[in-house]
Amino acid sequence: MKVEVLGAESLGVRGLCCVVRAKDRTVVIDPGVALGFSRHGLMPHPVQVIASERTRRLIEEALKDATDIVISHYHGDHVPLVDANPYQLPLRRVADLCKSPRLWTKGTQDLSSNQAHRARALAKNLDRVLVSAEGTEDGPLAFSLPVPHGKPGGRGGNVMMTRIEEDGEVFVHASDIQMLNDESIAQIIAWHPTAVLASGPPIYLASLTLQEQEDALRRTLRLAEEVDILILDHHLMRSIKGAEWLNHVSSFARHRVVCVADFMGVPRNLLEADRTLWYEKLPLPKGWHQAYARGEINVISEWGGRIAQVRMR
Repeated sequence: MKVEVLGAESLGVRGLCCVVRAKDRTVVIDPGVALGFSRHGLMPHPVQVIASERTRRLIEEALKDATDIVISHYHGDHVPLVDANPYQLPLRRVADLCKSPRLWTKGTQDLSSNQAHRARALAKNLDRVLVSAEGTEDGPLAFSLPVPHGKPGGRGGNVMMTRIEEDGEVFVHASDIQMLNDESIAQIIAWHPTAVLASGPPIYLASLTLQEQEDALRRTLRLAEEVDILILDHHLMRSIKGAEWLNHVSSFARHRVVCVADFMGVPRNLLEADRTLWYEKLPLPKGWHQAYARGEINVISEWGGRIAQVRMR
């Protein structure tokens, strides 16, 4: 079994998309991408847009070979959208690639009205019925019942986790659990995983209390005891403080605790955390975002050279 993560915050974008290649299955989980629409009062910088375009292309390539597509929930960084903003993955770009693979989706009974609307729009535009995969199994694949998106009872609703097993290896994709609830951790441990990919706690949010951070640390260490490699990213890696938290945990956890970039063997690229710095390095001309949204800017050709030059300094 081979796991390749296509998009995450330590790779420069919002998301937790991966492709898992087993003997006779190629499973693409959460084929979405986004950029924080506003951080520190700033919209995404072109350096982030270029990273997003790279991830979108990787998702397209993975979907060409996919036998299965899994959607853990319907937030805009986890699913192609009919009404995508310029920094997300529009469904029209990958719709033809999503019509043949088996589709395993989270049920809509406990979703917000916005997420439920996105699910209906996805089904309509793909001309497919989205049958809930929650609590079901199919060969090497198994799916959890709904677990909290972060804190129980929070605004994020619930998500569906995925288990894939092959030749004694068990990979679990735990989406946006954020290490903020015991229910998710208990389910993951019961699945006896060898590797887990999950969202870490949102250290960047001022609303996350010290007690919640301590509880997230306790859950992380508990899970790290049970798994060979724990990959934490997404919400955690939206700030330098989150990266420092991960380094601290990794320094004394029994098994490997890493971010996606570490797992993939590439340098960490915390573009959202560094957005203010990029605006200082390469200020944007007035009206840039409006022109990009209208499709008037080829961001790679117009900014790729300047960004590369700044990186080399």
